[in-house]
Amino acid sequence: MSPRTPGADLPEHPDRLWSAAEPKSSYDVVIVGAGGHGLATAYYLAKNHGITNVAVLERGWLAGGNMARNTTIIRSNYLWDESAGIYEHALKLWEGLEEELDYPLLFSQRGVLNLAHSLQDVRDSVRRVEANRLNGVDAEWLDPQQVKEVCPIVNVSPDVRYPVLGGTFQPRAGIAKHDHVAWGLARAAAALGVEFVEHCEVTGLRVRDGRVTGVETSRGTIMAGRVALCAAGHTSVVAATAGIDLPLQSHPLQALVSELLEPVHPTVVMSNAVHVYVSQAHKGELVMGAGIDAANSYRQRGAFHIIERQMAAALELFPVFARAHVLRTWGGVVDVTPDASPIMGLTPVEGLYLNCGWGTGGFKATPGVGWCFAQTVANDEPHPLNAPFSLDRFVTGALVDEHGAAAVAH
Repeated sequence: MSPRTPGADLPEHPDRLWSAAEPKSSYDVVIVGAGGHGLATAYYLAKNHGITNVAVLERGWLAGGNMARNTTIIRSNYLWDESAGIYEHALKLWEGLEEELDYPLLFSQRGVLNLAHSLQDVRDSVRRVEANRLNGVDAEWLDPQQVKEVCPIVNVSPDVRYPVLGGTFQPRAGIAKHDHVAWGLARAAAALGVEFVEHCEVTGLRVRDGRVTGVETSRGTIMAGRVALCAAGHTSVVAATAGIDLPLQSHPLQALVSELLEPVHPTVVMSNAVHVYVSQAHKGELVMGAGIDAANSYRQRGAFHIIERQMAAALELFPVFARAHVLRTWGGVVDVTPDASPIMGLTPVEGLYLNCGWGTGGFKATPGVGWCFAQTVANDEPHPLNAPFSLDRFVTGALVDEHGAAAVAH
């Protein structure tokens, strides 16, 4: 489906039309967090399971948290079967989501290149390509000249600090417009009866006899049969009010965009060794992201030396970018688990469900998470694709250490 002209027949600020003036006193399901995952969960609860007495509570405004601060990359080329399963499911949903929602998501399958700069990078990358193929995920290994053919502006000279020895390429990967994704999901969920309550901070969980009964908010108590936590950066704080201590650490994650440029960057390029990634948005700005800051923090800004070092590496890979001017920088807060994979599923408290710990991988998983998490909440049983990411894996030792195995962070 070809994207329509954004805004042609759509509201400029659709969340204002859908937000409830006052929440009801009770709902069948309360979802905490109106980011991409909360919105997708609400949509699929209504669409796939007919559960429409749902409230999505947001302490700020709809999709104003990490959903507004991500760098929009979508891919599924992960090493472990568990990771490849959930992300490939998401990518397949992405491929039909614009038509399903009847909303211009600007989903662009321009491919993602993961560069290799050392012999160990090459070995890890080739291993990941073969694992992808076994799982039915499209993946190719490219030599330096083939990398240059896919992205002509990459510097593949051998006498630089980070020489390009090759790279993996997933042609079906790409980018989408994050705010359009949020509005499209909210619009569709609202049409099915879901309510959104903005400026409604959840301050605690109500638990009785081992079962969740509702939430305490800045706008009063709201009773609920089931509660799903989807608040990036704050799920651990809310879960603690029910006596659940989550293995999460919060870190800043920085990014920036350049001034508007003519089309110069045809794909998405990621450098695993230096944790920098670059794409060009539909309007023309370069979108460049850094790796996670090492320090724990809830601040939506990170250390300058982190972004400075990683942008210096980006300039070695893309010398042409030295002529570009920075338009703005920002930071988000991401939760990271000990194995750098998410937590999705049931908790020791009946009727309380977790979706957290996505690190840098949350946006690309959005529709897949919504689909699987909605089924988990509706049936009180994990979907097969999110079952490996249960909370009890930190007790059993069945970790999904994608970062350690593939040198590619979530």
